[in-house]
Amino acid sequence: MDINQKVLAEFYTIISPSKREMYDRIAKDRTKHVTVVLENIYQEHNASAVLRTCDCFGIQELHAIEKDNQYKIQRDIALGAGRWVDLYNYDQGENPTIDCIQKLKAKGYKIVATTPHTNDVTINDLDLSTPFALVFGTERRGISDEIKEMADEFVKIPMYGFTESFNISVSAAIALNVIRERLEKSSIEWKLSEEEQTLLKIKWCRKILRGGQEIENEFRKRINDNISCEF
Repeated sequence: MDINQKVLAEFYTIISPSKREMYDRIAKDRTKHVTVVLENIYQEHNASAVLRTCDCFGIQELHAIEKDNQYKIQRDIALGAGRWVDLYNYDQGENPTIDCIQKLKAKGYKIVATTPHTNDVTINDLDLSTPFALVFGTERRGISDEIKEMADEFVKIPMYGFTESFNISVSAAIALNVIRERLEKSSIEWKLSEEEQTLLKIKWCRKILRGGQEIENEFRKRINDNISCEF
């Protein structure tokens, strides 16, 4: 048992059995193979709904670009999803959009921009074999020119009516539902590794306990002291 597993075991002695069961079950279905990027979303209920959707479909990370509009969470819509999904905000520097995309590319993500205005693949035909970031633009203007220039691929959701596009929260829900179903049926290794699951469960324990970080620090100190004594 490594140090992180020992830290988790310590946390599991002080949280309820129901929480332990829930963490073990849910962590197994989490993924960072797919991540979501929201660019400049100005409607709070849509931004909050996408966060909730990410949690429901097991997407562990959400990146919010705040070039002109601040990403705000409405608690009655997000329903606590912000506690379980890792939210990264980009609101510093000359161009937060470029900063976000460059960081994701450096981590190995393919940038897939959603737009109804291209002849590229539909969400049903998108190549899921490599990690990718799914980018959603503003409700009014869609993705920015910066995203268009930096995107590796474009994807669209098939539509059959007069309306040009779904709103952001609906688009995210449809896209992630299709992607999740396709991943479940694939042979792609898209779920978190055992080590990543352990670290995630430690983070969740930390978040629900008052002074969670201090508790973790004490666990690590005790474990390291015990290891030192063995030598």
